[in-house]
Amino acid sequence: MTNAYKITEHQYDMIVVGAGGAGLRATLGLAAKGLRTACLTKVFPARSHTVAAQGGISAALGNMGEDDWRYHFFDTVKGSDWLGDQDAIEYMCREAIPAIIELEHYGVPFSRTEEGKIYQRPFGGMTTRYGEGPPAQRTCAAADRTGHAILHTLYQQSLKHDAQFFIEYFALDLIMDSEGACRGVLALDMSDGTLHLFRAHGTVMATGGYGRAYFSATSAHTCTGDGGGMALRAGLPLQDMEFVQFHPTGIYGAGCLITEGVRGEGGMLRNSSGERFMERYAPSVKDLAPRDMVSRALTIEIREGRGVGPKKDH
Repeated sequence: MTNAYKITEHQYDMIVVGAGGAGLRATLGLAAKGLRTACLTKVFPARSHTVAAQGGISAALGNMGEDDWRYHFFDTVKGSDWLGDQDAIEYMCREAIPAIIELEHYGVPFSRTEEGKIYQRPFGGMTTRYGEGPPAQRTCAAADRTGHAILHTLYQQSLKHDAQFFIEYFALDLIMDSEGACRGVLALDMSDGTLHLFRAHGTVMATGGYGRAYFSATSAHTCTGDGGGMALRAGLPLQDMEFVQFHPTGIYGAGCLITEGVRGEGGMLRNSSGERFMERYAPSVKDLAPRDMVSRALTIEIREGRGVGPKKDH
């Protein structure tokens, strides 16, 4: 095959597939440690789907009122209906605090309070005192472009540490040896159709979600589950694939997201009667209930004939 279709080979210490928030942070971390690192991405890094994260990124900094990482932990476990991996959730909630400070030091231009602290807004399902206290303001925001700011910052930091980017390279398959270890990635350069074999000692998969497996989703059309497919074809297991979070608020017919930050800043959900219906489903937190609860409430309202539009179908 190589005679008929030339394959260009590359050798690196580490390969990262994907250049969203996770992929860029992995690329930066590896390159900063002195490893020769290649990042493969099918779109320009600043166009990865992290750019759609307008509302913010959550950490219990306590800048806008009482908060604690343990409250964050409780809310996350409860929001998962107690199905989440509690060790992983604990790690995430504890490490979120230094991670935000780290992003700030890298240069993410977070919005500020009058005292100069990072601005935080309330999001769905966020409470204090293990659900007994008032809603928490936990989501750190850079205006309405938090994901955009994070991507640009991490990309610039990665370039500073000499990470190599292969942009518009579509990863096709993992290269596995006879013992089942991953030795690299085969990719397609979409600009000219050539194949490239990237060999490395380690491969990080950060290829995002697969929301576009569904007819309607707020995910970009790039969220097609490429990494999961690569892992399956290589004989690797996938876990918890049924847990896809659907964002309850989008523009009907288009699938464009209306950020949860709109509700965090006081926006309300109303049915065709003008009723603020979330008061019936979640009397205490109302429109800032967890996303799965809001999604179910919207579905019930539509099924019972209180949807909006000419056909009351959304």
